[in-house]
Amino acid sequence: MALNSGSVDPSRFPNESFDLYSIPAFESGLPEVAAGHHIGSSKQVVQPGDVLLSRIVPHIRRAWVVGGARGRRLIASGEWIVFRSTRIHPSYLRYLLAADSFHSQFMKTVAGVGGSLLRARPAQVADIEVPFPTLSEQRRIAGRLEQADRLRRIRRYALELTDTFLPAAFLELFGGTGDRSPAPTLDELAADKPHAIRTGPFGSQLLHSEFTDSGIAVLGIDNAVNNHFAWDQRRFISLDKYERLKRYTVFPGDVIITIMGTCGRCAIVPADIPTAINTKHLCCITLDQRRCLPVYLHGAFLFHPFVRRQQGAATKGAIMDGLNMEIIKGLRIPVPPMPLQQRFAALVDRVERLRTVQREALRQADHLFASLLHRAFSGGASEKGGQSARDAAEPRPGYEPGNGKGTR
Repeated sequence: MALNSGSVDPSRFPNESFDLYSIPAFESGLPEVAAGHHIGSSKQVVQPGDVLLSRIVPHIRRAWVVGGARGRRLIASGEWIVFRSTRIHPSYLRYLLAADSFHSQFMKTVAGVGGSLLRARPAQVADIEVPFPTLSEQRRIAGRLEQADRLRRIRRYALELTDTFLPAAFLELFGGTGDRSPAPTLDELAADKPHAIRTGPFGSQLLHSEFTDSGIAVLGIDNAVNNHFAWDQRRFISLDKYERLKRYTVFPGDVIITIMGTCGRCAIVPADIPTAINTKHLCCITLDQRRCLPVYLHGAFLFHPFVRRQQGAATKGAIMDGLNMEIIKGLRIPVPPMPLQQRFAALVDRVERLRTVQREALRQADHLFASLLHRAFSGGASEKGGQSARDAAEPRPGYEPGNGKGTR
């Protein structure tokens, strides 16, 4: 652990650009490039190959290896604990710091009142013993983990690319419709039966006495998370209570849209759903599928510029933005010919099958990485020559322990 890696006040160099390893930049995997006058406080000086461990909000596992110099000084937030040693391979240490065996000990060093005020205490972190094999063995372990980690990233990137396809396909097929000719309202596209567009009889937070361990499912806004139907919190009411609320039944193929909180999220109720009703925070729409397919309406809610503009202009609410039933029923939905809707539905079906395969591939890649991580670090320090971070630390060439500054 580099207890004194030196510091610099970037504001004293207003026109100089720095590579800043900030906490927010971690998710992107690249340091921020920022001019001195945009950086508000003193920062740590870091070197290529340093390993950074976030001490703030420590339950989020952030460990980062400082990359090579790119013609700018390398600096880092003071919220990073910096590790620097020629005796530890940087990638090996990064993976070790993300492993369960280290993290469980790391969390014991935490102090604070909660949330963003929680911080690990570096003096205690320095005394955590870590598995410390030979440098060649560290390189071997890091190499295997890097391969598995790279596979995870590729799988995740492939899934992200697939997620961009349907919006582009929808706009290619339907994006130009809606502005030139009158479009029917959603109320006109609903099935010809009572309560074709409806909310439920109560909020998602039922009285405890109304819950049962099993029975009739109750859908809420959490079932439309990420615009795909998902089972999250399971809620049930008794069959007797359902008999009084049958008019709120949700059917396979219904489109649900959130009308409170983050309004406008939507999903299609799957074919294998058990008997269920919805809450008042969720609008349920049963369509006349001779005129409008659920998969098309779902796409229109999410991607169609004409429909999106109506939703954006209509959201309102004193505490949270919301869509009321009058607004929902009055939304005008451009309706393309049925063969074109069916073509889009077939495309969605193929993409969803591909997504299923990709999600399983990502799950397997995540499992492989987690298994390798566990095997690499679960043996404990005693089996592999453990040392604390304080004992293992050794300066890199050009690093002067007396003042914590590197020479260039």
